[in-house]
Amino acid sequence: MENKEGFFSMVHQVVRLIPEGRVTSYGAIAKYLGAPRSARMVGWAMNSSFNVDNPVPAHRVVNGQGLLTGAAQFPEPKMMERLLEKEGVELKNNKVQNFAELFWNPSIELEL
Repeated sequence: MENKEGFFSMVHQVVRLIPEGRVTSYGAIAKYLGAPRSARMVGWAMNSSFNVDNPVPAHRVVNGQGLLTGAAQFPEPKMMERLLEKEGVELKNNKVQNFAELFWNPSIELEL
């Protein structure tokens, strides 16, 4: 795997491709990037995404069950939830409803 900054940059590039109103998981991004055991590092990349010039829609990345596990890392409480709902994503108890239907799998959606 490349250095941390290079990996984070690749994660940010993938996340920028997630369509509005869709979500993906940390693990799906890690798998797409050829590092299937690096879901946690994808999470760290999302934490760093608030400090980059080109916006990264980090709110579209959730855990493998659709839970908003990264919500606490956003600059303000409820920001992740608010951004997803603005895009039409229905949430209940901090979880994406219709997760399977809204799931955007980069390994399928993006050609390697």
